[in-house]
Amino acid sequence: MHLNVEIKARCTDPDRIRAILRREGARKEGLDHQIDTYFESPNGRLKLRQGNIENSLIHYRRPDLTGPKKSEVALHPTQPDSGTLKEVLTRALGVLTIVDKQREIYFIDNVKFHIDTVAELGSFVEIEAIDEDGTLGVDYLHDQCTQYIELFELTDDDLLDRSYSDMMLS
Repeated sequence: MHLNVEIKARCTDPDRIRAILRREGARKEGLDHQIDTYFESPNGRLKLRQGNIENSLIHYRRPDLTGPKKSEVALHPTQPDSGTLKEVLTRALGVLTIVDKQREIYFIDNVKFHIDTVAELGSFVEIEAIDEDGTLGVDYLHDQCTQYIELFELTDDDLLDRSYSDMMLS
């Protein structure tokens, strides 16, 4: 399990965010077409991510608040074709919703950035300051996240408090 401090925001100008990331020397991992299947979960959120770059079973808990928020993440890598796992989870828990997105993935040190185009929802940017081994701490991660919110010139009105799954269901 690792700790994130993260935000999600509406993004009206993805090209501007890309330009800032390039200027800051971000490493682009690529474009991932991701299908996230969210399952009914009594405790936090559980999703199976199937993509051409990232494939994982992910459980996370985070408050539904705008601005930088702590997220506790447990992630288990899976095979690109996780059909059997998806079937088992569907039979056991039931599917809550499915999120289909194109995700550009970038990194600067321990901070991961996503520029997402989500079917039915639009364009978004996410900032995830990640502490994989407990050496950075929540305050440091919060400061990193805030630094990039300011750099991207995101406003309070841009920041979202819900997951894509919640937005799909409303």
